[in-house]
Amino acid sequence: MTTVKICGLKDAETLSAILHLPIDHIGFLFAKSKRQVTPKQAGELTRLVRERRERGQAVPFTVGVFVNPTLEQLEETLRDAPLDIVQLHGSESPDFCRRVKEAFGVRVYRVFSVTGDGSSGGDAEAEAALALEPYAGRIDGMLLDTAGGGTGVAFDWSRIPAYQAWARRQGIPLLVAGGLNPDNIASLIEAYGPDGVDVSSGVETDGTKDVGKITAFVERVKRHESHASA
Repeated sequence: MTTVKICGLKDAETLSAILHLPIDHIGFLFAKSKRQVTPKQAGELTRLVRERRERGQAVPFTVGVFVNPTLEQLEETLRDAPLDIVQLHGSESPDFCRRVKEAFGVRVYRVFSVTGDGSSGGDAEAEAALALEPYAGRIDGMLLDTAGGGTGVAFDWSRIPAYQAWARRQGIPLLVAGGLNPDNIASLIEAYGPDGVDVSSGVETDGTKDVGKITAFVERVKRHESHASA
């Protein structure tokens, strides 16, 4: 099954409008961005999710996206917005990832950037594993994104298998982001079968989350699953 993460949510109206969809993760950006939210804003949004969860409804996991935060900043944010997953999108070390897991009892996802032209830190599976190995046992999931993040541009998907092989050996999910939208998502899933997909700008209109595009994106991911299992 391919999980779906909708990232960059900012308002309760949009969140409420999509919670009935089979979305697995919703993401809130705490790094500087036009989609940035404050811990207080995120707290109000996570409260909507928790209330439904307490009523026994199926709801997505909440994810906070950070770039090189301090432990103090994470503590302050998590106090206002209890998150299920902390996603680290900077140059965070393996030791820092471990400390976040131990200090706050959250799952930690680490983002690894791939340049849009297809060149990354390693071309082969062995080279990717060498770069990733220090994170073994210190992260609960990994995400590949186009270098720079939030660009709306896809990286060279042929880079996926090298990272995917390492993630599978670790028993953790690999999610793919960067330039995804309702028109290309089926091609990605069919060709590479990532454990999850992450979208933000690809489901926006004029910089604002578009419920119609979110619905189309989710439906196409889940439709592909249905066809694959048939």
